[in-house]
Amino acid sequence: MKIGFWGLGSMGMGMAQSLVRAGHEVTGHDPRGVTLEGGVDVEPGEMRAAVICVLNAAQTEAVIDGLLGELPAGAVIVACATVPPDFARAQAGRAEAAWLHYLDAPISGGAARAAKGDLAIMASGRPEAFDAAAPVLEACASTVHHMGDAAGLGSAMKATHQILAGVNIATMAEAMVFGMTQGITPERFMEILPSCGGTSWMLENRGPHIRDGDYTPHSAVDIWPKDLGIVEDIAAATGMELPLVRAALAQYRAASAAGHGGEDDAAVAKAYAAQAGVKLPGQA
Repeated sequence: MKIGFWGLGSMGMGMAQSLVRAGHEVTGHDPRGVTLEGGVDVEPGEMRAAVICVLNAAQTEAVIDGLLGELPAGAVIVACATVPPDFARAQAGRAEAAWLHYLDAPISGGAARAAKGDLAIMASGRPEAFDAAAPVLEACASTVHHMGDAAGLGSAMKATHQILAGVNIATMAEAMVFGMTQGITPERFMEILPSCGGTSWMLENRGPHIRDGDYTPHSAVDIWPKDLGIVEDIAAATGMELPLVRAALAQYRAASAAGHGGEDDAAVAKAYAAQAGVKLPGQA
């Protein structure tokens, strides 16, 4: 299958590499000049699928703007960024008006699972869109959740997921820094907590980043003001209060304002550490 892939970040690169390993002809696009090993040149008019794994709705729309009128009829756009459900519905309408399929397909699993083709994808769209995107989904994901026959439901599920993911990371950081104020080192924290009832996947995945003082960005702090901001906007439209989201969002914004926005999202712990007056591993 001839595929265009937009967004070669920590998740996108792994997905694109998974497509190459599966034998597809993939051309990669990234504004930072990142190249895809094993990629080939494919013109939009030859593509049967365009996978968009960029940062946000604005970047997604910019890619779609350039593809409409270029992709051949019957090609599928697979949109993976976390975006508002209304945005996904609007883009699906634009694609369908151009005789294209659109799959609302946000992803979860992290960079390591993306590199193995082991992601979970929360997808929604017309059955024809699922059929057209099947080779992409098979190469990139071990689990595809069919959320429904209309775009928007996948994005709604991803927003729901991001509440748990974002709050869990912030809570893990809060607990670790609190422990430090009581003489519990990050090493001891990570030795004990994973075997206890208070553990979580995020604690076990992100906690070692803090313990080791390694903030290489696998998922950056600045992802969360965007994603939890989307959650807040959706909730505001329904009149629902989200106090835990609001509290976590404040900490991500504080970490970003302190210059940690491009670091791994575990660096939200630095906001807590600054408030508590403690030094995290690796901090001078």
